[in-house]
Amino acid sequence: MSLLRGLVAVVDDDESVRESLPDLLRVFGFDVQAFSSAAEFLQSPWLGKVECLVLDVAMPGMSGPELQDELDRLNQRIPIVFITAHKDEDERLPLIRRGAIDCLYKPFSDTALKAALDRVFI
Repeated sequence: MSLLRGLVAVVDDDESVRESLPDLLRVFGFDVQAFSSAAEFLQSPWLGKVECLVLDVAMPGMSGPELQDELDRLNQRIPIVFITAHKDEDERLPLIRRGAIDCLYKPFSDTALKAALDRVFI
């Protein structure tokens, strides 16, 4: 029996992503918690326990980049893999420059996601 690699939180307002992505992450060996909004994640008991965020860029209410700002303000240094349906390098590059591990365009491949997570969980 293999040990879990770490706790990953999926934060995405798209229910289909919140249902399918955790299954894939579990196949990769991670423990997973899913949240429908940035606010739900911030109010959860998992905030201080999560080792990586898979975070949608565009969400109602607080966006992914706004959550990144709030985590910085709270001094919560959590590696972030952004995911987005908007194929826009002008949006992606600033996220990477601000410290995101990666910014993957939906639909992304299992391999691309695993590669990004492997950079977090060496």
